[in-house]
Amino acid sequence: MEERKQRERRWLFPLLLVLFNGIAAIGFGVFLFTDRDLSAAQTENARLIGACYMTMNNPYYEMVNDEIRAVVEENGDILITRNPALDADKQMEQIRELIDMGVSAIFVTPVDWMAICPVLEEAREKGILVIAVDAGVYEEELANCTVVSDNYMAGVLCARHLMENADSARIVLLEHSTAESSLDRMAGFEDTLEGDYQIVARGECDGQLEVAMPVMEEIIASGVAFDTVFALNDPSAMGCMAAMEDAGILEGVRVYGVDGAPEAKAMIREGMMTATSAQFPSEVGRIAVENMYRLLEGEECEASVFVPVSLITQGNVEEFGVDRWQ
Repeated sequence: MEERKQRERRWLFPLLLVLFNGIAAIGFGVFLFTDRDLSAAQTENARLIGACYMTMNNPYYEMVNDEIRAVVEENGDILITRNPALDADKQMEQIRELIDMGVSAIFVTPVDWMAICPVLEEAREKGILVIAVDAGVYEEELANCTVVSDNYMAGVLCARHLMENADSARIVLLEHSTAESSLDRMAGFEDTLEGDYQIVARGECDGQLEVAMPVMEEIIASGVAFDTVFALNDPSAMGCMAAMEDAGILEGVRVYGVDGAPEAKAMIREGMMTATSAQFPSEVGRIAVENMYRLLEGEECEASVFVPVSLITQGNVEEFGVDRWQ
């Protein structure tokens, strides 16, 4: 029975990895290689609404964007989505393009939360609303509204689970230091740890599977001993798991992520990944777009909204649905 289980794990992980990359590649290709406006039939009096997330090579942002687009089009308006592909300079160019097009509002997830400030100042001078989604802006006043998951709590939940299940740990952190969401998750995790829990290595991976894998390979090659990984999101957790699987050390290493992606939940169900702090992307998108319309109508809304997160473990994974986002 154990031998059969090991065989199943050997094919399950590559299959899920290919699936995750495939889904991400489809979204990435659509947004990278076309500048067409992915919207419904345009109307003469429609308002233009812009969106520029840090990347579309992550199904999370596709979920957020789909929710926003649905509401925008229900209101007879047009959503124009751009993909900077984790390039801060390109994101600023794309936002200037949206400004020149005369958009009424821009949804933005900063690639670099500090570097983006000057172009958002340009938007504000033009009277364009800025809605920060998933990650905040360094100069908070440049965003009319910020809607994010409770990223600090996402790190706290993973740290609490670790302390409840291990008396000590040697931990690798995979992070994205120019994104506020990652900074908050890492802070929540590290602030919560008490006792014999050591951070033995850190790696910058931009939250991307294809970056996290070689970063993790370098950490493994360095010879540092570790038994736990906390990754800023599920794609980077998947990348580090692929590296550890190739090195034959995945079994016995605790792996934590943030997102609640279907692929990560499948890994958790099989006991290959420890836990993930689940975000609710449709809820984030819904709140963001509803607040945008309130502001467009001259109403007030909360300046900052923190959407609660939930920890998914092997004990409760079925409650969240493994084949879909929660």
